[in-house]
Amino acid sequence: MAPRDYKKENANYKSRPEQIAKRVARNKARRMATKAGLVKKGDGKDVDHKNGNPLDNRKSNLRVQKASKNRSFPRNKKAGKA
Repeated sequence: MAPRDYKKENANYKSRPEQIAKRVARNKARRMATKAGLVKKGDGKDVDHKNGNPLDNRKSNLRVQKASKNRSFPRNKKAGKA
């Protein structure tokens, strides 16, 4: 297996405007939860978007989960979240 080409990966995916917008929205959700006292740095928790849309930062769509639980299901369009 060839090693990852991070420079190419960043240029082709991470720097796209839609990916930047999603990253900004995820970071904003984390900041909102931090201000509300729900999470803190290094606590091993993730701020989860219930409907899977990182651009939807309504309070009713956000929940705090252990990182291991939040990252344990496949991230594809067919996978539904409960």
